[in-house]
Amino acid sequence: MIKILRPTLQWIRDDYHSYPLRFCVEVLAWCLSIGCSVVMSITVPNPPWLFLYPAWISGCAMYAWAAWNRRSFGMLANYLLLTTIDSIGLFRVLTQ
Repeated sequence: MIKILRPTLQWIRDDYHSYPLRFCVEVLAWCLSIGCSVVMSITVPNPPWLFLYPAWISGCAMYAWAAWNRRSFGMLANYLLLTTIDSIGLFRVLTQ
C-alpha cells in the first residue's frame, strides 16, 4: 500500500517545499471548506449563517490567492466569483 501512495506523498512534499506558505494557506482553506460543509449538514434547516458565511468567504479568498500564485486562471475565476457571490449573500444576511 505504501508503494502505491509513495508518488502522491512525494508530490505533496514537493508542493510544500516549492511554496510552504501557499501550501499552508490551501490546507487551511480546505479545512474551512470541509468544516463549513459539516456544520451546514448538521445544522440544516437553520445553519449559523453569521459563522458559516465569513468562514466560507475567507476560505474562498484564500483559495483565490493560492490560484493566483499557481497561475491557475480557472481556479482564480471560480474562487473570485464565489467570494463575490457569497460576500453579497453575507451583506444581505446582515442587512435583513
